[in-house]
Amino acid sequence: MDTDQLRALLTDVATGEVDTDTALARLAAGPLGDGAGFVDLGYARVDTHRGVRTGDPEVVFAAGKTAAETLGIVAALREASTGDGRPTLITRANRETVDALVARWPDADVTGRWSPDLAADPRPSGDAGRLATVAVGALPPARGRVVVVCAGTSDAPVADEAALTIAASGAGVEVLRDVGVAGLHRLLAVRDVLAAADCLVVVAGMEGALPSVIGGLVGVPLVAVPTSVGYGAAFGGLAALLGMLTACAPGIAVCNIDNGFGAGLFAARVARAAARARPESAPAPAPSPGAGLRATAAGSAGYR
Repeated sequence: MDTDQLRALLTDVATGEVDTDTALARLAAGPLGDGAGFVDLGYARVDTHRGVRTGDPEVVFAAGKTAAETLGIVAALREASTGDGRPTLITRANRETVDALVARWPDADVTGRWSPDLAADPRPSGDAGRLATVAVGALPPARGRVVVVCAGTSDAPVADEAALTIAASGAGVEVLRDVGVAGLHRLLAVRDVLAAADCLVVVAGMEGALPSVIGGLVGVPLVAVPTSVGYGAAFGGLAALLGMLTACAPGIAVCNIDNGFGAGLFAARVARAAARARPESAPAPAPSPGAGLRATAAGSAGYR
């Protein structure tokens, strides 16, 4: 968005030349209501106005796009976001796209096995595991706190997508790994961490039972993400999806299979709203010792 035009509009509001409701309507329709708010690259019309409308960063779904197309879209977004402090998020990026993004923006955050810390990871994985999420630009200050709960190590790519989405959307995030229902003692050991969060993202494959268990342990808003991890009868995540949709525990919302991005954005909005609603004197929920995005303590870890 053109910051000079936005500044002019705000000045008109301040001087009384434009009333607040008129200015709000013009901003919601597009910058100054003139039909702008996007950049036409020929192969994509890049929305440069989403942050003003929703408060969330613009996201590029890289699957199906060439590395050059993704790079062009991100460059247009970065140019448009100059000075507003918002990162640009890229999901489902393959190795070629990740390499191109990091070459252009060396400080970009990258999830999973292609981050610099895990570049040599040889583990096989499904479609979600072969793709990465990238954030270009500085992550914003955190408001509120989300805990991402990852059932098994194989579910990590989806959990990492959710975690980076949350951070890029302006909420604090902690990731708890490998606390699935096959060993409930691991989950009970972090119950206090779950209860202190503003929102939970619970990622699980196989039969997808983990969200129902956690939903019965704590009263925190919870969004469940089924993954495509599992043997034949798991049907690529369908079994987990149906299990989560039919969970007996109340208070659970469910996202699509492997949709860590959708869950992360939902949770970040909940956490930001919770932070706004808290009295200024009330402290924000604190992460557990040693945990966080870059933690190395057992059971909690994150991305570069």
